[in-house]
Amino acid sequence: MDHVIRIEFCPACGARVEERQIEGRLRPVCTQCGRVHFADPKVAAAVLVDRQGEVLLVRRVNQPERGRWTLPAGYVDAGEDPREAARRECREETGLEISITAIHDVLFESGADRLATIVIVYKAVETGGVLAPGDDASEVGFFPPAHLPAIGFESTRRAIATWASKDNPGREAS
Repeated sequence: MDHVIRIEFCPACGARVEERQIEGRLRPVCTQCGRVHFADPKVAAAVLVDRQGEVLLVRRVNQPERGRWTLPAGYVDAGEDPREAARRECREETGLEISITAIHDVLFESGADRLATIVIVYKAVETGGVLAPGDDASEVGFFPPAHLPAIGFESTRRAIATWASKDNPGREAS
């Protein structure tokens, strides 16, 4: 799905932009300074915390996917290391401190109601904290692959399916 960001004015000089064919796509180009605006995807960091064969999930309070369960995740801030963003989001949403052990997967998330997003999913282990919902979560919990709640976001479904098949042989995500 091609996501086009519509802008009317150049972020560099403020002049009007027009769409031109650049590198195979229509892109906003400044009529004054010639700057081409490239719409970059947002980068999100997520954590997959496994506790004795169960995965940590949070129930979302905000749209999109309100009421559905996802991995603890959020956008990486400018200048922020994605690993630190993953640790921060997990702490804010679940109360748990974690240590990242590996990259689980890098996924592409796309949807009509949001920008295309690159999701870096890290494997992590608990190192402290107290499990409690916070920030964007109304509930938190650990779930076995065979008894998952309603999952939000295709990237979460794919990450859990990969975890269930690779890390938990003989079990399948529902």
